[in-house]
Amino acid sequence: MKCFYHPDQAYHAPPTFLLRGQPAPSPEGPVRAELLTQGLANAGLTLTAPREADSPTLRKRLEQIHTPRYLTFLETIYPRWQTLPDAAEFVAPNIHPCGGGHHYPRHPIGQAGWHLHDMACPLSATSFQGALASAASAEAAAEKVLDGAPAAYALCRPPGHHAGPERAGGFCLLNNSALAATVLRERFAKVAIIDVDLHHGNGTQDIFYDRCDVWTGSLHADPSDFYPFFWGGADEIGSGEGEGANVNLPLPLGGDGDVYLNALTMLIECLQRFEPEAVVVALGLDAHKDDPLAGLKVETEAFVEVGKRLAALSYPMVIVQEGGYPTEHLSTNLAAFMQGFTA
Repeated sequence: MKCFYHPDQAYHAPPTFLLRGQPAPSPEGPVRAELLTQGLANAGLTLTAPREADSPTLRKRLEQIHTPRYLTFLETIYPRWQTLPDAAEFVAPNIHPCGGGHHYPRHPIGQAGWHLHDMACPLSATSFQGALASAASAEAAAEKVLDGAPAAYALCRPPGHHAGPERAGGFCLLNNSALAATVLRERFAKVAIIDVDLHHGNGTQDIFYDRCDVWTGSLHADPSDFYPFFWGGADEIGSGEGEGANVNLPLPLGGDGDVYLNALTMLIECLQRFEPEAVVVALGLDAHKDDPLAGLKVETEAFVEVGKRLAALSYPMVIVQEGGYPTEHLSTNLAAFMQGFTA
């Protein structure tokens, strides 16, 4: 399997984020790429860099899933932020339009609150460069599948599935899984995104919620008690033309591998009823019991079975890395998934 990673992803490296009101070391940094790379090596796989970390084609594809003003914000906010008196080194909001804002602000502080949903996405001078490199990796993997490969993998960090049409959140700036689906839609009439991350892919859901050509399905810790809290309920099934093309399977906190795999079986059955022509896997490894953001208690062995069950679908498939944070098990978890997928 061809695997893609652009080294410019390292340009996004926020040292901290706000956790329970306190600054805490960010688990989403370049060390993730190092650990995931080791996991691929353990599975006998190597990484290839996309030709470019930015291109006019990538920009046009991103404009299909994100609004122009959001992309402009990500690209231009840092220098504007630095002109503010006593501005922090990183862009971080101190106000949000809770309840729904009606007026789009011109001021950098207002725009930061509008576009940065939470306090897990501080932006540096080079964050957008890193996010583009992450997106370019997903794009390259999807293009490889368009070229006829049965499957390809993209090592993406920052991850993407919490990034909506004009919102960053949960460490995510650009939605890499949605981008991969957008590339696949250039050839395939129906595409499915199956999200096995610990957290609900609320950004992906928002992007495709009223569309019937891209099915979105997610298993995740119950948002009644877990991030992202406000999205991911079983009653969220899509709207308009997209009604019935969105499936959420919330799981009780602390659920083990059996709970997780049973939900995966149900989600795959829903996916198959949609009859897609190609599939994007939003691969989270943070359901592992020792993940620093742990909400489930999945053992490493379960990821072997996840890989086997997804490979058995036999659709053209792009695997996009979402969550999974630094522990001594992260490399082993990815290797386990690849072992199952390539068996």
